[in-house]
Amino acid sequence: MKTLDAGQEFPRQQVARLGGDTLTLGAPAEGRDWQMIVVYRGLHCPICKSYLKKLEEVKGAFHEIGVDVVTVSGDPEEKALAMAEETGSSVPMGYGLDIAQMRALGLFVSDPRSPEETDRPFPEPGLFVVNAEGRLQIVDISNAPFARPDLGGLAKGLAFVREKGYPIRGTHAAA
Repeated sequence: MKTLDAGQEFPRQQVARLGGDTLTLGAPAEGRDWQMIVVYRGLHCPICKSYLKKLEEVKGAFHEIGVDVVTVSGDPEEKALAMAEETGSSVPMGYGLDIAQMRALGLFVSDPRSPEETDRPFPEPGLFVVNAEGRLQIVDISNAPFARPDLGGLAKGLAFVREKGYPIRGTHAAA
């Protein structure tokens, strides 16, 4: 598995968008010049539901600093719709992320433990912040549902990064 590196160009991905049309991961919505992409595991994940509810609460803090916010999973449309309804999410939501796209994003992928959990392989959590140059400012991936960035702290950190012109960190491996 190859993870994405901080500072590299983000590999744009097209996914279906809940409500119709497509969503381009790595291309901020008009009026914003950065984009934060939150990859969630799927409808079967209670931690994802809590995380998306929190994202809905704090999305304004990201928008205020020019950061577009989107979410995406490997779920089919009907499960993505159920997730949006259960979480009250108004954040643009992509769905149907396939395994090749998950790999291109450097995500960990898990198989369901049982048919009751879900019916397909799914991505483990990931969060990417793409700056105005299309480069990865922040990369955070996990192999388990329990490890995710604190969204409030991330919003404050990105405000600092944007205000101070703070550079991309972690751009090379330790010697």
